[in-house]
Amino acid sequence: MSEVKKIATRASYGNALVELGKKHDDVVVLDADLAAATQTGIFKKAFPERHIDCGIAECNMTGIGAGLAATGKVPFISTFAMFAAGRAYEQVRNSIGYPKLNVKIGATHGGISVGEDGASHQCCEDFALMRVIPGMVVACPSDDIEARALVEAAYEHEGPVFMRFSRLASPVINDRPDYHFELGKGIVLRDGKDMTIVANGLLVAHALEAAEKLAADGIDARVINIHTIKPLDEELIIKAARETGKIVTVEEHSVIGGLGGAVCECLSEKCPVPVKRIGMYDVFGESGSAAALLAKYKLDAEGIYEQIKGF
Repeated sequence: MSEVKKIATRASYGNALVELGKKHDDVVVLDADLAAATQTGIFKKAFPERHIDCGIAECNMTGIGAGLAATGKVPFISTFAMFAAGRAYEQVRNSIGYPKLNVKIGATHGGISVGEDGASHQCCEDFALMRVIPGMVVACPSDDIEARALVEAAYEHEGPVFMRFSRLASPVINDRPDYHFELGKGIVLRDGKDMTIVANGLLVAHALEAAEKLAADGIDARVINIHTIKPLDEELIIKAARETGKIVTVEEHSVIGGLGGAVCECLSEKCPVPVKRIGMYDVFGESGSAAALLAKYKLDAEGIYEQIKGF
């Protein structure tokens, strides 16, 4: 069997920006002294006149992006998720969210899979912070194909969009002819009748692997990729809850306020069923390899499988 292709979605982001830049002259990319890490350096090489390095000044970059959007440009402001959602939160809220400006936020290095950079850089709060801003779309793609589609969809969407990309390479799982991406619409990757696993980002591939392990135990798990956390595909979530009776959410984020929170909010109001949230349980990360950290916090396929079995 040939090895599964793996690509970091931050690289997908950089490559997608170049393709977008070729088609649209109004695309401008801003970075905060991290172009090599966020991969916006690829865009800078292709379109140096449309790339602005704002230095280590994320709050300022956010304001510049807002100003460019006010002139009719479509700015993609880019930095690590910790800085895009955390350090620049007030500017994102007041300069982008409040006036509903057409700024796209490319937040790379999300979650604990940032690895050795440690807790200060491992953002597991960004979904929660961005979800609460009125009008903000929040999305986290599962692989290279989905990340590229997300960047295109973000451009087409009128209004602010927060996109989280990973440092760690993830398997390409959406390489099929019938794949279709739409903001706010989840995708059923595996059918099942006993329970449903709802995942996003890097952990979708791990959730699929966990589902195979569950199948060996006689548990038939449905797997849904919810790439868009806000707006949430409530129709698909409710359908799964009614048909399978149990829901497990899986995310590389705190269990508070992210995908799990969004799913629980939906189901508690519209279709109450047992729900287990798998993610970071009110703790900060730590320094270590991405693989070791995912294993320690039970966010790899084996850990997800064990937690679902316990549920």
